[in-house]
Amino acid sequence: MPSCMLHDGRPLSVCYRDRKDSTGGETASFLEAQAYWDGDSISGRSAMVLDLTQQMIFYYKGDQLVGIAPTCTGKEGYSTPTGTFHVTQKETHHMSTLYGDFVGVDGKVVIANISSRHISPHGSTFRGASMPFFMRLYGGIGIHSGFLPGVPDSHGCIRIPNKMAEIFFQNTPLGTPVSIFLRK
Repeated sequence: MPSCMLHDGRPLSVCYRDRKDSTGGETASFLEAQAYWDGDSISGRSAMVLDLTQQMIFYYKGDQLVGIAPTCTGKEGYSTPTGTFHVTQKETHHMSTLYGDFVGVDGKVVIANISSRHISPHGSTFRGASMPFFMRLYGGIGIHSGFLPGVPDSHGCIRIPNKMAEIFFQNTPLGTPVSIFLRK
């Protein structure tokens, strides 16, 4: 595992490794290539630190940094909250009850990326957004697999690459602390 300089439990710099995709073929997307995991043989209490400025989440076991993943956090008007939270719920195949799409009887999307609070067009129903490997932190906010456009773009949740979401999910017991901060 590459070494990272740490101060006060917070990473000062990001360590990167080149990664191949799961097929062993071409290099994964630029953002996904920034992720790594080296915690399978490490013991210690799990903890995560999310740097909103870097859009990166850092996974620790004990005092050892064992994983890093790029994130997509809350866009303007839907800020990801700062502070220390704890994982209160885990669900492998979670569906949002707040955001998703209105779909017709044929299953085709009528209106995409909409709040369930809106009135659905005639003949359509709400289908919540898929949030695989969901770990709830606060209210409707959680960490889960999702699209990473390279900028804050979520409704407050923390999206990470699918492979890392699965690894983090498998290694995170309920009660795991997650510190979220914005560097000024």
